[in-house]
Formats: sequence, C-alpha cells, structure tokens
Amino acid sequence: MNANEMAVRARIASRQMMALDAHTKEKALNNIAAALLENEPAILAANQTDLERSARDGLAAPLLKRLKFDLAKIQDVVAGINSLIELTEPVGQTLLMTELEPGLDLYRVSSPIGVIGVIFESRPDALVQISTLCLKSSNAVLLKGGSEALETNRILAEIIHGAGVAAGMPDGWLNLLETRADVNTLLEMDQDVDLLIPRGSNEFVRYIMDHTRIPVLGHADGVCHLYLADDAEQQMAIELAVDSKTQYVAVCNAVETILVDRACADSLLLPLAQALSARGVEIFGCEETCRRLGCQPVTDWHTEYLDYKVSLKIVDHLDAAIEHINRFGSGHTESIVTADSQKARQFMLMVDSGNVFWNASTRFSDGFRYGFGAEVGISTSKIHARGPVGVEGLLTYKYKLFGHGQKVSEFAAGEKIFTHRHMDRPAPF
Repeated sequence: MNANEMAVRARIASRQMMALDAHTKEKALNNIAAALLENEPAILAANQTDLERSARDGLAAPLLKRLKFDLAKIQDVVAGINSLIELTEPVGQTLLMTELEPGLDLYRVSSPIGVIGVIFESRPDALVQISTLCLKSSNAVLLKGGSEALETNRILAEIIHGAGVAAGMPDGWLNLLETRADVNTLLEMDQDVDLLIPRGSNEFVRYIMDHTRIPVLGHADGVCHLYLADDAEQQMAIELAVDSKTQYVAVCNAVETILVDRACADSLLLPLAQALSARGVEIFGCEETCRRLGCQPVTDWHTEYLDYKVSLKIVDHLDAAIEHINRFGSGHTESIVTADSQKARQFMLMVDSGNVFWNASTRFSDGFRYGFGAEVGISTSKIHARGPVGVEGLLTYKYKLFGHGQKVSEFAAGEKIFTHRHMDRPAPF
C-alpha cells in the first residue's frame, strides 16, 4: 500500500473514530498494552536486528542508545498506556456554555483533529506513545520513523494496529510509512491529512513547512539551558547540572548549555566541571571558562550535542543569562537554580520558552512526567500547542448550537435581543 492509499484509508478511519465512545478506546488501549507484553520476544528480536545493522553502518553510540528497545522500554511504554487509560475522556468535553437567548444554547466542545502525520526519529518507544495518544484523542495517524528502526517499527505498528482493531477501532486507524518517497507524498496530501508533526532539527522542520500546505506543529531541536544564579546552593546546582546533562544524553530535554553567574564562578565553576567530567562529559566553554578550565572553545552556542558534551559560559548577571537564552535557545526548556523567588519569577516571565523551571532538572520536561500519559513531542511553536504535546494538544473543538426555530432576522429587526448569558447546564449530546 502506498502513502496516498494510506492517507485515504486514514481519512475514512478518522470519520469513524469521531463517534468512538470512551469504553471502546479504553478496551483498545488495554488490548495494546497486553499485546506488547505478549509479543515481547518478537519485538526484542526485531530491535536486535535493527541494532546490529545500525552498528555495522556506524550509527553513533548515543543514537544506538536511543534506538534500543529492551524489556525496560517495553515496560515503560506499557506504563504510559496505563496512565493514558486513567486520564479523563478528552473528546466531547464542554469547554463553553452560552445562552444566546432563552432556548438558543451554544456549546464549545472538544473534538479530534482528524488525521495526524508524525515524522519522528529512530526511537521505537515514540511510535507507541504517538499511536496511543492519537487513539485516546480519536485521531487516525500516519507514522514515519527513522530508517534505523525499520524492523522494530514494523512489528510495533502491526501489533498496535491489530490489537486496536480487535477492540473496535476502525481498520486503517494507524498506518506506517517507510520511505522518503512516502514522506514526499505525505506532504502533498493536504486534502486527507489535517496536521503534520515533524520531530527533528530546525532545518528539518523548516523543510517540512516549506514543502506542504498542511498545517505543521514544529518539534525542533532542544538547545536547553541551566542558569546557576549568584546565590545558587552549590550542591543543588551541581546535582541538577549533572542530572540535566547525563541522566539520558540522547534526548531533546537534556541540557546543552550551562550558564554560571560571574559572582559564583570562583567557587562553583571548577567543582561543577569536575562533577561533569567524572560522568564522562566533555566541556566546551567561553573564552574565560577556557582560561580557567583549559577546555576547548565553543564554536556555536546554538548546538544540540545529544552526547556527553556540554557548553559552559560565565555571564555577568541574570539579565545576561536571559538574553543569551532567548538569543541562542530553541524555545524548548530552561531552568534557573536560585534561592531568590524574585529572580526565579523574572527568569520564568522573561525567558521565551515552552518550559521554564525553578530549581529542577530540565529532564522533567516530558509528557509522561507531566502526567499527560505520554507525548507526541515537545513543541517549540507557540500555537496551537506548546511544550509537551499530550492528548489536549491533539484536539480542536467545534461549536454546537441548539435552537427552537430561531431566525437571525428576528434579532436584526430588534424583535429579539441576545442575552449572551453563561449557563451551567450541559449540552444534550
């Protein structure tokens, strides 16, 4: 089946998914979780094939780590599915209730977007998260993963689609694209695809935006920052820096630049560097940092390493840190370490990113950790969704108007007047 046929198939399925009830979706999610556990040996074997092929092809170690889909990852995605099941049914929720006049009632109600195309990196767990989020939000989905994960993605898509259909999902609710040609076809399918979510570099997201008429929700690179203020408690600052950088390096919410306030550089810079080096992190720095530490100079402050590498810069004050982040960051996740609530407030108000933290690791920027069940990505766009995109980011809304034969001419002639009164009664259906 080619990409064009898959998109048409997904459109047909999306129409049926609009009428799915919460019970059917819950049954499908339970089926998928059980099927993943039951098919664990086959999934692990497929992933091993991908890992061996990618290692022979010279795939970098951090990317091999991202590609690995072992028992722990299977358990993690199943835990994410179980979290999704616990979430309130998102579709059909009343968001606004307004009486236009007695007997003429207007409701704004959450509804699925329709058909969503997601192009993502070589992370098989992303396929599980994205497909189940689309199921929960009643959207059909077209998936294109990295070629390195070809065999793993194939078996996961087959298992997830089949388990969903067995529980009452329409055939074609999930479709897997495999080639670059499929992606180019997908970009032309503006009649059948409602939203594209590309995950990758700014250049990749820009390419997608420039070559399609389909609305694009950009998930660009993660150039995340940690600012250690002049009053940062040293042990906390070092521990958060190490966690933000090394807890898992090959992800978009790992910190890539650490800014150290000049007022604490004498006491903090060296122990910070020693702690990072002890975890295998290679340090690049500004001119002053290099003089102090003997490290290599930074070549580009807008660098996403996705590796055991980090940039260090000494800044003169909070305003300088904010200016640096807004200039060189990607709008993803930034954190400040300080004991001063006013400094934290200024940082969180003035840093223009989707996620801003106070005394916390950047690694908390994650849909599962936020309680969203999972995420299709972390959006660095400002509309329509920002930050970790969970179920709510995959919804739009429609207006429902319930009347009793009212005509606009009656209002235009002054025979009737609008009341525009908030109501508390729910929509009939």
